Amino acid sequence: MEQVMTAPTKVVREILPTVKPAEKKQGYKQLRVAAYCRVSTDSDEQEMSFDAQVGYYTDKIMRNPEWSLAGIYADEGISGTQAEKRKDFMRMIRQCRKGNIDLVITKSVSRFARNTVDCLNYVRELKALGIPIIFEKEGLNTMHATSEIYISMHGIFAQSESESLSGNVRMGKAISAKNGNVAISYKSFLGYRRGADNKPEIDEEQAKTVRMIYDRYLAGDSLKMIGDYLEKQHILSPMGKEKWQLTTIRSILTNEKYKGDALLQKTYIVDCISHKSKKNDDRPQYYVENNHPAIIPREMFDRVQEEMARRTGKRKVKEIGTKTESGKYSSKYALTDLLICGRCGSPYRRCTWSRNGKKKIVWRCISRLDYGKKYCADSPSIEENILQKAVAEGIRQVVMDESGQTALEALKLHIGMYFGLSDENSTAADEIRMQELVQSITELAGAADSDNRMAALIDELNTVKQTIAEKRAKQSSAKQSRQRIDEILTALDALKNHPIEYDNQAVRQIIECIKVISAEQIRIIFKGGLERTVQLMEE
Repeated sequence: MEQVMTAPTKVVREILPTVKPAEKKQGYKQLRVAAYCRVSTDSDEQEMSFDAQVGYYTDKIMRNPEWSLAGIYADEGISGTQAEKRKDFMRMIRQCRKGNIDLVITKSVSRFARNTVDCLNYVRELKALGIPIIFEKEGLNTMHATSEIYISMHGIFAQSESESLSGNVRMGKAISAKNGNVAISYKSFLGYRRGADNKPEIDEEQAKTVRMIYDRYLAGDSLKMIGDYLEKQHILSPMGKEKWQLTTIRSILTNEKYKGDALLQKTYIVDCISHKSKKNDDRPQYYVENNHPAIIPREMFDRVQEEMARRTGKRKVKEIGTKTESGKYSSKYALTDLLICGRCGSPYRRCTWSRNGKKKIVWRCISRLDYGKKYCADSPSIEENILQKAVAEGIRQVVMDESGQTALEALKLHIGMYFGLSDENSTAADEIRMQELVQSITELAGAADSDNRMAALIDELNTVKQTIAEKRAKQSSAKQSRQRIDEILTALDALKNHPIEYDNQAVRQIIECIKVISAEQIRIIFKGGLERTVQLMEE
């Protein structure tokens, strides 16, 4: 007969903890206590408060026989919304992580952090390390069970207060900008210093560097070439560094303050927690003209912006074959921007030929290089030295005619026509009419049955304003054109008394483009439309 196996009865037994005898204390050990204090402004009153906090906590810790001073950590004039930017705060946290601090005391939750998330994260981290934080004002100890709830509440209030203060600051800056008040950071602004009247004045020594940067850029230098030159001359950057960043040079070339103006509210801070800066494209901006003395003439500043747009906007035509594109501005070789094929209109590119163990530099049509004879059947390749000599000869022909008289006046006429110079249109009559219209509108305001008449006057006023704006734009354009003419003529005139040789800078200043007509001829078109056809002579 089979036996029936029964399952054993389930039994649960309680295991009591082992009771250990109390350990004998190995002497008396003081708690290593650190204090953290912070003030958020740089006013004299707050500076005194800052010093008072440091003195208060030093005295408080040193007077307690159970405590030893582990350090006073203090950040002065730093926002409390970002812990990472508070150097002493982060130094204190690192010491806590290393086990060098047993207790942290601070005045209040708002002094510890105004960012609720940061506040709770660091409170929890230190609590996990067994390090309590005592907030004196609120009477909280983070080791108590209910402390986190109260800390969260106080952290929210502190963050809300910070956001409110940030809103007030933002509003104050907007009002200040609307009133045309310009703030300048002289520490990082090359060329200016704070004057005796608290207004910007030109620092002539630094201004020389600014003018040199503009001059070299208009002469054809790239940003890198300018930076290399500045470093070679041991000229320090606005921040006192030996190394010049390309972004710094670009900023100098595009900063309207160098022509005496100021654009306000270019960027704004998104919120007081992240402190992220955003380009302003959805809030009002204010442009202040003639705010301070100009280092760079307006016409030169505007030409630099045009040249910058021209370089970045060059049409890219290189698609296959070589690594570089003709659409990229070349500061090294002026012909890269100027030399074009007379057959297909494509730019020429500088190449190195190697034949029979010998190398030589030639210029070739890009379409011919990329696609062979498919789109450009018979564009010639020209040796660089032959091409440069022909360009120099073309310039010589313009500067000197056979009788030794200059052709500058003829070129001046061509340039004047090219730039569209005309007599300046006076705005005097229009401005008088505008004042009359404003007076009429003011007198008519509030009069009975004046709606139709008022509308007509406003329409005429807007038309007159538009006319004045257009005439002023033409005047500005004419002024810039005259300055360009003067520069071109000065460059040409300087060549009269010197042997005329090929020079990249001179070529950029006076030549519009160069067309390769054939293997024997090129046509040079000078700025202003004057042309010269020059023979290519074999050496």
